[in-house]
Amino acid sequence: RVQSPADRLLIVRANSPLEYPAQGVEVRPLQTVLVPGCPGVSQAWPPWVSCPPPPQVNLTATMGTLAVAAVVEGVELQGEGQPRLSLAAAHLDHLNRQLQFVTYTNTLFHPDTADIVQFSTDGHDAAFAIRIRHPPTPRLYGPGPAGYNITALVTIATKTFLRYDKLRGLIASIRRFYPSVTIVVADDSQRPEPLQGPHLEHYLMPFGKGWFAGRNLAVSQVTTKYVLWVDDDFIFTPRTRLEKLVDVLEKTSLDLVGGAVREITGYTTTYRQRLSVRGGGAGGDCLRTRPGFHHRLAGFPACVVTDGVVNFFLARTDKVRQVGFDPRLRRVAHL
Repeated sequence: RVQSPADRLLIVRANSPLEYPAQGVEVRPLQTVLVPGCPGVSQAWPPWVSCPPPPQVNLTATMGTLAVAAVVEGVELQGEGQPRLSLAAAHLDHLNRQLQFVTYTNTLFHPDTADIVQFSTDGHDAAFAIRIRHPPTPRLYGPGPAGYNITALVTIATKTFLRYDKLRGLIASIRRFYPSVTIVVADDSQRPEPLQGPHLEHYLMPFGKGWFAGRNLAVSQVTTKYVLWVDDDFIFTPRTRLEKLVDVLEKTSLDLVGGAVREITGYTTTYRQRLSVRGGGAGGDCLRTRPGFHHRLAGFPACVVTDGVVNFFLARTDKVRQVGFDPRLRRVAHL
């Protein structure tokens, strides 16, 4: 569901006259893979040439060796088990059949890189990439009973500093609607006050460590698929429906969905912000923000796709950890 189109296997059909995999070939470090896509060669000589030379192709790798998994009769191989493999045959169909059994073995270890394999025949050259990496380890979470079990799917995280009256109001409002959801609190107050209650985790930090450092700490303790971030002065209302946020992430490839926050004055904001980067000089580039969104989200007519959201958002826990928060941003840690 979260694969990129860049991971898909693409085959360039013979029109050069080489046919080869353009992308999508992948091998684990120091392992072997059969090169897919049936690499092949089409007739490259004009019909008036009565005696074309025997077809021959060369494949050259830089981080591994090339070989064949099976030998086709009538095909001559040179350099099998070496970085450069040459194949020649009197008949083109024999050569193309042999190319279906070409294997690549990675010999130079790297946890995440690519080898560009050169593929050539009489006056025609091509290249394709074989990605070398350990495949991502899947992260599995218990879904709980049928439907969206918020307790099993969501952990609520917040960061507090001296505002225990506000924090206790937040916790009380959460418990009114989600009594068994885990709440994680990161606290860098100078004189911490005890927080007690079921499904509540209170983590103390050095005084004044900062908002983003607290975010990193809180998120590091989340064990559910999703994490909901809230400020410590928010409160939940009957209109706070985490199920709606979960539904968006379950049915799309998005990593984060923001909600709407209504202030005491009655003003409601979703803080839709578009971000763009303009190239700069020696002093660096310029980050520009402006209100707006890119487009509406298919299947969710009330939602739009944008770059910046308010500090009330549900996100995939693993994606938040990948990005993280800069702990040097202590107080002004928002746009």
